[in-house]
Amino acid sequence: MFLWAAAAVFIVFFANVALGAFGGGAFLGDVGEMLVLFAASILFVVAILKQEADHKNKNGS
Repeated sequence: MFLWAAAAVFIVFFANVALGAFGGGAFLGDVGEMLVLFAASILFVVAILKQEADHKNKNGS
């Protein structure tokens, strides 16, 4: 679930960067872009840590 959320937030970030690069006008400013990328990073870390905890519990270690 967190990995899908991270991917969705990253797609928003990527769309903003792509629109800005091709002259379409980015819909987020610098601070908004930073916050979206930060949220994607945090969600990705949470997803990886959750997977690692699940794997550890599954193996009984």
